Amino acid sequence: MLNLKRNVLVKIAHESPVSIFHWMQNYTDYDYALVHLFEESKEYYDCFERALLNKREVILDNSIFELGTAFDTEKYIHWINKLKPTWYIIPDVLEDCQGTIDKFYDWQDNYSNKIDKSVKRIGVVQGLDYYEIMQCYKIMEPEVDKIAISFDYSMYNDGKSDTKYHCFMRGRQQLIDNLIKDEIINVDKPHHLLGCALPQEFDYYKDKKYSFIDSVDTSNPVVHGINRVRYEPHGLNKKIKTKLVDYMFEVINFPQLSDIEHNLNAFRNFCK
Repeated sequence: MLNLKRNVLVKIAHESPVSIFHWMQNYTDYDYALVHLFEESKEYYDCFERALLNKREVILDNSIFELGTAFDTEKYIHWINKLKPTWYIIPDVLEDCQGTIDKFYDWQDNYSNKIDKSVKRIGVVQGLDYYEIMQCYKIMEPEVDKIAISFDYSMYNDGKSDTKYHCFMRGRQQLIDNLIKDEIINVDKPHHLLGCALPQEFDYYKDKKYSFIDSVDTSNPVVHGINRVRYEPHGLNKKIKTKLVDYMFEVINFPQLSDIEHNLNAFRNFCK
């Protein structure tokens, strides 16, 4: 299994049900935590505490994708300081540039000094169009340790791609290319790609000019495997809409595990 981790361009995390969390670590480079689940399950929290003890990186997410809004601020600070993950994601507002900037400044002014200094910060850029994304990036980038770019901004919908999932895939590729072209990207700072619509997206980032892409998290291979959908050689044409969080405490059977493993291997091949 260890050979799977060689010759991969980016660090990969796949959120998974607790029942296969430790098995999943054979296929991933770090672990990705959803903070709101810490309050629901000590077993879930303990997975990440053990991961850190085993010298694995952990990103702690503010759960905005699952909740619709960022997790409660004071509780979030509590869990950041209790776990002391490698990274945490600063609270943001989905597709709202000004709201995210306001939240960012509020966090910097009133809360960042309450966080253990060993924990590094990730800022997620938000906006409804390229100009807003660019403005959000320019404000955040100098102040954070890593920048994250989401897979599902509505601005990706160009009306030309085969499906909305192809729109998401090509849209993020084009956004990154435009940020490079306009010399907005700080190539000396690590970047994170949040989620994915179609796994074949990552076959695109093999050129050295994308070396600033440091990490990606996605439950895509796991969700499809749970639903007995195996990646084709080209990847997928559509995405199952169910979120991994809905399967977080399910027991996974052997046929599902086999399909998940197939998808994990295929995903890593796209990233090689």
